Amino acid sequence: MSFFTDLLSNNTSKKSLALPLVISAALLSACNGAPSNPDVKARQDMMKNWGDAMGVMGDMVKAPDTFDPEVFKEQAAFLANDAKNPWPHFEDESAVGHATKAVWSDADGFRSESENLQKVASELNAAAQNATSVADVEAEFKAVGGSCKSCHTDYKVKDD
Repeated sequence: MSFFTDLLSNNTSKKSLALPLVISAALLSACNGAPSNPDVKARQDMMKNWGDAMGVMGDMVKAPDTFDPEVFKEQAAFLANDAKNPWPHFEDESAVGHATKAVWSDADGFRSESENLQKVASELNAAAQNATSVADVEAEFKAVGGSCKSCHTDYKVKDD
């Protein structure tokens, strides 16, 4: 028998178990670190996906003999197509997440960074469409990485 079945079979009412179970579930979900604001969650999910795509491409850049043009092309296309999506999720100043106040106090600079990422992601995608080796995409890949780093320098809270 399971723990809960044992409890119920010992004449414990279901109602007396319900409240502690609901409270426990709420506390566990609050502790999992997931952002409660939908804008924060949306942009963090998107940027995590970007990081995953950059990781796939970065592994190929680090080990050119593993270069798979189709996989690289797919990841570059995803990044270029998705690069426009998180910026509307930064409109609400109360949806801070890991963003610094500079996102809103230096909105023009932040917008410039987002536009640059979209530009270099598009350039990487264009280069990837006909790439046959890492040499064909390396400069554009590094430009995307530089854009991510540049934006995180001023607009993302530093990790401890």
